[in-house]
Amino acid sequence: MNYSRRIFVSMFWVALGVILIICNIAGFIDEFWSGMGGGLIGGGIFRLIKQIKYRTNEEYREMIDVESSDERNKYIANKAWAWAGYLFVMIAALISVVFKIAGYDDLVPVTSGSVCLILVLYWGAYMYLRKKY
Repeated sequence: MNYSRRIFVSMFWVALGVILIICNIAGFIDEFWSGMGGGLIGGGIFRLIKQIKYRTNEEYREMIDVESSDERNKYIANKAWAWAGYLFVMIAALISVVFKIAGYDDLVPVTSGSVCLILVLYWGAYMYLRKKY
């Protein structure tokens, strides 16, 4: 994606966030969406600043380009995703048991379903990648 387009997308997220907050103030939507709007504004501004810095600062641009193409950094990022996924499964499974013991039967399907979903996604990705490589 070219950088002019990235700046446009960042401005779009900021504008969408402003629209969500205005709609909440006008009473069209509930507070959840205004919170989402605030998050979109914050994320959009953050990305916009990064894109402007990328365009104007040569050292920063070189650092980002090296970081995005560095094999070691890619390995570390993939390893971090693997750890995060493994820890998520273990924590969600433990929380499912804790919720059941504590009597929060309404929450058990959410946590156990998330464990099931991520394991199915893992299995599907594993089967696909095994055939591909």
